[in-house]
Amino acid sequence: MLTDTKARGLADLPPVQSDSLLALIALAAADPREDKIDVGVGVFRDGAGNTPILKVMKEAEQRLLDTQVTKAYLGGAGDKQYAELLRPILLGEHAADKRIAGVQTPGGCGALRLGFQLVAKANPKARVLVGTPTWPNHAPIIDGVGLAIVEYPYYDRSSGAISFAKMIEALEAAAPGDVVLLHGCCHNPTGADLNDEQWGKVTEVVVRRGLLPFVDIAYQGFGRGLDEDARGLRGLLAACDEVIAAHSCDKNFSVYRDRVGSLWLKTSSEEATRTAMAHVLQDAREMWSMPPDHGAAAVHIILEDEALRARWLVELAAMRDRINTVRQRIAAADPRLAYIARQHGMFSLLPLSKEQVLTLRQDHAIYMADSGRFNVVGMADRDIDRFVAAVVEALDS
Repeated sequence: MLTDTKARGLADLPPVQSDSLLALIALAAADPREDKIDVGVGVFRDGAGNTPILKVMKEAEQRLLDTQVTKAYLGGAGDKQYAELLRPILLGEHAADKRIAGVQTPGGCGALRLGFQLVAKANPKARVLVGTPTWPNHAPIIDGVGLAIVEYPYYDRSSGAISFAKMIEALEAAAPGDVVLLHGCCHNPTGADLNDEQWGKVTEVVVRRGLLPFVDIAYQGFGRGLDEDARGLRGLLAACDEVIAAHSCDKNFSVYRDRVGSLWLKTSSEEATRTAMAHVLQDAREMWSMPPDHGAAAVHIILEDEALRARWLVELAAMRDRINTVRQRIAAADPRLAYIARQHGMFSLLPLSKEQVLTLRQDHAIYMADSGRFNVVGMADRDIDRFVAAVVEALDS
């Protein structure tokens, strides 16, 4: 009998479903209408509609240009001092805890991948509890390391609030060793954050059920403030023997394309943390050898210089104030949008159907995700009234 001996090759790969947000960006870019509004892309924009480089970042980059004498490798951990300078910002009162270690990563995505890969090594049978909706890249990253996902409803679109009872019900049903993925602040895509009381309840259940909290904190400082936005994470660090956190500087330093992040681990002992971090560095070696340096080096310069750090805090506060001001302005336009003022960060979900979103795209050149997720500060000040009027028209229809 003859058999087919043709080897499978690259031409046999199945098609990949395109990323809807990337496709949306391309659609908006191709639209010739001059008054188009793109609130789909996830970058901060100022009142003029630009995503500027922070002034303090410009100065830090100039210092880097003037003083850097080599582009030689730094090693798999990247800029070790960069991570150390972030310790007090992220960890607060836990900064001196030697059971906690951090390492530079290529953005928050790199940190998420390393963290979940570590979980898969330690406990391949662990399931990851993920509230829905969540950031679209969470599931592919978790799937990519072979961990099972358990979804539960996180957000009630009708009320614009967290489905907290359903969240707690899901955590109570989890098995010891399961992972709970939590947004540290400025929830993407809903903007609905746990309050202090809710964080306390989640922490209590996590401890009692023996769960592993994994906190994705990508927007620290964009919600209520640096310390306020990290309060949930710090509460978990106080109560739990093991915590994983993926942190990003891409947003609060406005260095999106430079990919500046970090992964943080806490275990029950310094020795266990050293062992876990050795696994992390081995995985990092296999994936990217060492993380890109430029953005982290500039952040290092800013955080190490007291005057530059103070100026960064001023610019960060200005970005946060714009987010909150635009939220108030949108919320005041119609009672059905009032919930937006109670939320935090760059994103919220509008109570629109996919058909209404497509109508906004076709008739008003307004681009947002099919889910109704929009970037609150994705538009210039001059476009806010037109945006709100079109949304209200869609709601009335």
